[in-house]
Amino acid sequence: QVQLVESGGGLVQPGGSLRLSCAVSGGLFRAYTMNWYRQTPGARRELVAAITSGGSTNYADFVKGRFTISRDNAENTVYLQMNSLKPEDTAVYYCNGGLPSILKYWGRGTQVTVSS
Repeated sequence: QVQLVESGGGLVQPGGSLRLSCAVSGGLFRAYTMNWYRQTPGARRELVAAITSGGSTNYADFVKGRFTISRDNAENTVYLQMNSLKPEDTAVYYCNGGLPSILKYWGRGTQVTVSS
């Protein structure tokens, strides 16, 4: 059974930084594409960043230059480094992953709040 567990969320002031982690167990992490999504109340879940098994990355325009996705295959963990945070980055952040055509695994999410 594949499990994804996010951590690292919290309250941060505008302009600050946070690093989210997503630990994956029970699956073939090395082969997985991994994504970070976020969602605010009443809105659709939106893709923030993605990283393939080969390390290629892709970002939503609204985080380019501020967020960095990375992975550690030895630790079965994917990270999201978030810098220059804005109040509009406030959301629940979800980890998602799986084989490229079957991205079916989800974590439960971690709350990020950007506020002074």
